[in-house]
Amino acid sequence: MTMVKQVGLLPAGCQPWNHDVCATSKDRFAYCATLAIYIYQFDRKYKEFKLQSIMSEHKKTITAISWNPQNPDLFVSSSTGHKLVVWDVVKQRPAMKLVNIKEIPVCVGWCTHDLDVVSFVYSRGPMYMWNYPKGDRGVSVVKEAQSFSSNVCQFRWHRRHLGKVVFGHMDGSISVCILGSKSKKHLLRPDNLEDSDEDDPVTSLEWDPLSTDYLLMANLHFGVRLVDTSSLSVITRFQLPSAASHIQTLAWVNGAPGMFVTGDSKSGILRIWNVSKTMPIESIKVKKTGFHALQVIDSVSSQETRSEDDTASSGCHLSSTSQVEPPTMTTQAHFALPPSQLVCTFTDGGVGLYNLGRRKWGFLRDQGHMETIFDCKFKPDNSELLATASFDGTIKVWDISTLKAMYTSPGNEGVIYNISWAPADLNCIVACTSKNGAFIWDIDRGKVTKRFTEHGRQSVYSVSWNQKDSKLIMTCGGDGYCIIQQVDGKVIHRYKHPGTVFGCDWNSHNKDMLATGCEDKCVRVFYMPASSEQPLKVFSGHSAKVFHVRWSPLREGILCSGSDDGSIRVWEYTQEQCISVLSGHSGPVRGLMWNTEIPYLLISGSWDYSIRIWDTRDGACIDTVMDHGADVYGLTCHPKRPFLLASSSRDSTVRLWSLTSLIQPIELNILARKPWTEIIGSTESAMCLGTPPLLTGKHSRQLKQQLEHMEGDVFSHTLRLFSNFFTQPAGSNNLWELVSVVRDDDSFVLSPTYKTGIVHMKHLTVYKASEAQELEMIKMSKFGGGIGAPSKDDQLREAANIHIRLGNVQRYCELMVELGEWEKALCVAPAVSINYWKSLTQRYADSFVREDRDEAIVLDIATGNAKQLVEFFRKRGQLSDAVLTAQVACEGLLPQISAASVTTSVMINGYDSNSKENIKLLQETSDELADWYFQNGLPAMAACCHLAVNDCQKAMSKLIRGNELELAVSIGTVLNTTPQHLHNAIELLSRRCEQLGKWDLAVDMLKLIPDNRLLLARLCARCAASMDEINYLHQAANFPSMDECLAEAERLRTKAHRFECCLFYILSTSPELGLSIGLEKVKGDLNLEGWTVEDVWDFLQIMSCIKTERLQQNIKMMCELLTLCAYIGGLVAIRRQYYSIVPALFEHARSLMHKQKVDIPLPDGQITSELLAWKAVHNNVSNSPPDESLLLAEGDSLYQLIMKRIGKESSPIELGPDCVASSHLPSHSDVHVSIITGERIQGLAYFLEDGKSTISVNEALMWAKVNPFSPLGSGMRINPF
Repeated sequence: MTMVKQVGLLPAGCQPWNHDVCATSKDRFAYCATLAIYIYQFDRKYKEFKLQSIMSEHKKTITAISWNPQNPDLFVSSSTGHKLVVWDVVKQRPAMKLVNIKEIPVCVGWCTHDLDVVSFVYSRGPMYMWNYPKGDRGVSVVKEAQSFSSNVCQFRWHRRHLGKVVFGHMDGSISVCILGSKSKKHLLRPDNLEDSDEDDPVTSLEWDPLSTDYLLMANLHFGVRLVDTSSLSVITRFQLPSAASHIQTLAWVNGAPGMFVTGDSKSGILRIWNVSKTMPIESIKVKKTGFHALQVIDSVSSQETRSEDDTASSGCHLSSTSQVEPPTMTTQAHFALPPSQLVCTFTDGGVGLYNLGRRKWGFLRDQGHMETIFDCKFKPDNSELLATASFDGTIKVWDISTLKAMYTSPGNEGVIYNISWAPADLNCIVACTSKNGAFIWDIDRGKVTKRFTEHGRQSVYSVSWNQKDSKLIMTCGGDGYCIIQQVDGKVIHRYKHPGTVFGCDWNSHNKDMLATGCEDKCVRVFYMPASSEQPLKVFSGHSAKVFHVRWSPLREGILCSGSDDGSIRVWEYTQEQCISVLSGHSGPVRGLMWNTEIPYLLISGSWDYSIRIWDTRDGACIDTVMDHGADVYGLTCHPKRPFLLASSSRDSTVRLWSLTSLIQPIELNILARKPWTEIIGSTESAMCLGTPPLLTGKHSRQLKQQLEHMEGDVFSHTLRLFSNFFTQPAGSNNLWELVSVVRDDDSFVLSPTYKTGIVHMKHLTVYKASEAQELEMIKMSKFGGGIGAPSKDDQLREAANIHIRLGNVQRYCELMVELGEWEKALCVAPAVSINYWKSLTQRYADSFVREDRDEAIVLDIATGNAKQLVEFFRKRGQLSDAVLTAQVACEGLLPQISAASVTTSVMINGYDSNSKENIKLLQETSDELADWYFQNGLPAMAACCHLAVNDCQKAMSKLIRGNELELAVSIGTVLNTTPQHLHNAIELLSRRCEQLGKWDLAVDMLKLIPDNRLLLARLCARCAASMDEINYLHQAANFPSMDECLAEAERLRTKAHRFECCLFYILSTSPELGLSIGLEKVKGDLNLEGWTVEDVWDFLQIMSCIKTERLQQNIKMMCELLTLCAYIGGLVAIRRQYYSIVPALFEHARSLMHKQKVDIPLPDGQITSELLAWKAVHNNVSNSPPDESLLLAEGDSLYQLIMKRIGKESSPIELGPDCVASSHLPSHSDVHVSIITGERIQGLAYFLEDGKSTISVNEALMWAKVNPFSPLGSGMRINPF
């Protein structure tokens, strides 16, 4: 398993230069970046789309994608690399490739008459058919579609009229072809271009889903037309509101016959049309930048909601006196749109999912880069802000805690190769470009304030702002010069080189010294005060051009260089020689960075798609990461978070990585209260080979000095400061601020960003009220609005007027409701009674709930119906709003409507008498929000949700289940309210010490737990070292030596103390004797009627700690132990709700039984029968109701017996599966399949002992907690902690 863990991902934006770069299929949608395809899948539990995978196979720009209309698991993509790829979405890998195509496909699509056939077309044809299961042999020409006189923009197959296809051309015309008949070419060119050579390209084509002949087409300037392809006539030409409107894309709206939507190319205006009208029926400005592509998908959540409501309301009967059924929202005052969702992509790379029915964004990821990201840099005075520079000509500044773009440069700068922040708090960035020299972007002013053109028309490849002298900027470029100039443009030095200068860097120890990397394969060092323009030193040794140079921030006089020869060389300035050559990359080296705390740690990125971590002391490559799908260019870390690495790539993504696993002993030493000498040291001591890692940087020393001047509970402050120092940002700051609120720590000042995260319940309404006041100060106006009004029924209205004149107010109200004029009914409803008004208002709210409209929120608040409103938000996935509503209800802030004779309500603790119910509601919604964060790989944020309602136990559970053990121990120590959870986290953390070979540190950790004897015994038993080392460990753990343990075991054997006897044998030089005693005891218990897991668990725990080599010497006993551990582990997994691994544990136990024919009291077929009985109830992984067809009387009784044996879980940790932080993040690395589930592993894979077999990290954690032995059955233990 790789030591470097991905903790964040900034996805690429959608490319805007090809037409068919967005596609949908049932509960999935996809869009294309330059080199990768992003797949989003609908999550039915939380009713939202989530990034599922990133498909990367193309090495050049993707030109089009198309989803198989009948098989949602297949889609095809094409690229400028003359390649077609058919993808298997489930397996997340290519199903077939077609390479070396003659020309570049401009469009691809599945043939509706044969769904194994993919069609593609070149610029002017012909169209080709590819029967992809046949590979290269399956390609043929479509004779009816060739020799077009204008380039093809796109084509569409008709889904109902099989074999019919339409082509859109650059000259604005279309061609209609039917297989087996004569084609109709170049029809319906815009009228204003008939006698012109100008082009008005077809931007979009969509067949009418209800017709075999009607086609909706759009030209960029000429607008939208509905055409009849059989009569070759225009049925309707739709009128745009202004001549400035340009239609880039259109799509039919599913479930709304005759309705379609269009997107403007120059403004983010979404227009809704109906074929019966020539003007749009509504225009909504959803974004500032123009549309590029639109795709409509059915709202899965809306469908589910509608089906539930339809079921609930079925069977209702109306009479003349009963409450009337309200009309649908289409007859309300506001025009209602179908509950469809639009996948929208924009010219700036933005991607979003727009809910048409709600008129709001489901999500919008704005301003993603569309091309290669050449550089990334953290802001010197703010570790939360990261700047990126791209081939697309823009610089973007991101907040890495929210992964959102905060600022974007004006753009149009050509290629931006390199950036450098101004020192300190100057909010400026200097950048260098391919055609516009270098420039300074002032972020506060939002504009370029200075340009540097000294390199002429040549590209400028590198730029560096002197961090110790804010007046100096260095640039180097294709003209062969490295130029030093002031920010006002005054040139100080011009250092001439014999070729293009690609890299430059200031020496952090000497502000007047700099280094450059040149095309002539040399590294040069210059000293500005020198009288000569010649370099002080010239280092040679590379066999290709030097692209980057970097001075060490911790070792004076040390610098490194990365070259196109694939190597990195480390140079020592004083010795004038290369002291280390780092070889391993198979492509040119681009990214290069020293760590700011560990002096020997160097990180590099290459064209071979990899990031490598190097130990420069011996030149060893510590780790290799292959998650980027293309060349890696930019690498950066921040001094305040030195083990959080950001990388950028040609795959247009920025990824965040945690390097803490490389220096875990340091963090463990802090938790174990080790002296500072084992945490912080000198550079010289840290550079000694074999020395444990030590912090040597500026920021760690500042933290130490800060702590030395603190009073009171210094250790709590140490944990908090260093936790933020080591931990990735996703929730850690928020978590520590909530800890201070829970502890009522007045000495801790909440940061300005606290209110933007998860806030404590006692602050929630206060902050939200403040937010509302701020919003009231902003004058906002929405573009456009709904038009159209409900139809009026004169007869009913007249009847209502009669009723009101007769004083029959209630009947008047019911008729107004039937007419859809709820407001008039509500105005007079209090004349009947307040209770009637409340009932009527609630009915109005219910109608909005059924239609999933926002208006339901206001009405539920007015009637004080907190329960319905919380449920409304839950169904929509708006869990934060649900939590807020529940908290408002708890504080008694919702209106309490009562009869006219108002009585004094009963108050409990300042709240109304329903406070207990509201508090329960708050807890439930907070739990649901926490589960959402947890399932999305954010355990720290999940813990924040629980701490916000003072639930410290669940907060600790989320951290432990997310394997955030250091953070859990730190938080638990400071809170000091959850000792059992803290001890569980410490126990698991000691296993991490074992994995690192830090056995003495593991003993120190376990000594922090009061009742630690058995834990220490198991630790000593697992230690595989020399006898002297094991005896030393025994002494530290207060156990006798191995020989003395043997004698004690023999003594206990005569007294029939079987558990203690087994324990001391396992600790002794003859552990197989303990194994024999333990197996005899466990098998005896299994023969008893009514045995439980607790009867055998402790024996299995101690036996499973036997040293591996001793266990493997006795195959029979090994197989018996492994079988029992797998079977009992399966039962414990059921108890802990680790449902995904239960079948694998039972199957593993059954396989071991049959493989070696072990002698254990489990009848043949019992394990299979128990597994089937469990599956019948739990359906493998869910808590769904039992399947009655499987639950026969025998199976039912067997299931009850299983549950009786399992008993109740004694661990304080909440039940449920583990989910490691960021385990949901997709990667570009090799596809790994879990041997447990047979499914593709998302995120990190855990490699088993054979080096090939893999399981997911989440599976590995759950497996190890219930069965310490590997799923491969080798007798080896797994330790994924």
